[in-house]
Order: sequence, then C-alpha cells, then structure tokens
Amino acid sequence: MRCCAQGVTLPETIPVTPETTSKTHPGALVLATPSALGTTWSRKFGPSSTAFASGWMALRGVRRRRAADRGFIVSDHADWDGLNDAIKATGATKIFATHGYTTAFQRWLSGQGYDAHIVSTDYHGEARDTDPAEDT
Repeated sequence: MRCCAQGVTLPETIPVTPETTSKTHPGALVLATPSALGTTWSRKFGPSSTAFASGWMALRGVRRRRAADRGFIVSDHADWDGLNDAIKATGATKIFATHGYTTAFQRWLSGQGYDAHIVSTDYHGEARDTDPAEDT
C-alpha cells in the first residue's frame, strides 16, 4: 500500500498477466480501453461494473449511451497554457496542430515565432474548426 498527497491509501498497481483472474485478484480495479469490453480477456475477471473516464462524460446522456455504470469527467485535452508550456518545454520550433481550433492555434504560434502548420486528420470530434473570436 502507498499513500498519495491527498492522504488516500491505494494498493500497489500491477500489470495484468495471463495468470491474473478474479480468483487471484478478487475485487480488483482493472483499467482497460473500451475495446476490451465483452472480450474473452475481460470476462476472465468475472462479473464487473463498467465506468468511463472521459471529458465526454460532462455531456448529458453519454454515460447512458455508453451503457456504463459510472462516468468520471476527466479530459485528456490540455488547456491553452498547458499546450504552450509543453511546446516551450520541448524546445520544438516546428509545430503541427491536428484538431480543435487549429486555425487560431496556428496563427497564435506563428505570431510567437514558431513554424506552425495544420495537419488534416480523420478526427471529427469538434463541431467546427473556426476561431471563436471570428463569431463576433
């Protein structure tokens, strides 16, 4: 057992191996991608309760549509300051934006002296790719 900064004691984290089952680790919390649900691999853990951790959980009905027992609002997206801090920390000079407000981000980065580009992808998670400032 180990304790984190918030004072919550958590069991040690171990990787799942072919020998890991509900008998060897009863009541274990198993972290897996959604593609693992309903597979032979996941069934070896016995009866389960499912949860999703995603920024999408903030939207009404997503947990129900995912047929999840629980939903936790946790986003993997960085905020504006986080993106800029990460770019500075890497020392990168050429930046490629792939989704989100790519036009605004490219313009901002170019203004900061970076060689910034937009890469078109098949990702369509956002409804649009325009600068919100242009809506006024």
